[in-house]
Amino acid sequence: MSWRKQNDKPFEFRSVHESEPPDGGQGNDWVRYEIVQGPNVITGYRQGSLQSIQEIAEKIVVGLNERRSPKRGRVQLTRLNKATKVRAS
Repeated sequence: MSWRKQNDKPFEFRSVHESEPPDGGQGNDWVRYEIVQGPNVITGYRQGSLQSIQEIAEKIVVGLNERRSPKRGRVQLTRLNKATKVRAS
C-alpha cells in the first residue's frame, strides 16, 4: 500500500516563521511552525519567540516519532508457574 510507505517516514521539523494570528487568534508574537512526514505537513501556531517555538516543535517531533516506534518502553509481564519459581535462600 502506497500510503503505508509514506507513513513509514519519520516526522521532521521543517521550519518556523513569524506569522499573523491564526483565525480567532488574538495578541502579538505569533509563530507558525511546520512538521513534515513524507508529503504530509502539519502546520501549528503558537505565541512566543522563534527560538522557544522551535524548541517546542522539536519536542513535538520527538514525541510523534516515539509514538510510532514499535519499542515504546512497555514491558510484557509474564507470570512464573509456582513450580518454576526460584526460592530465596
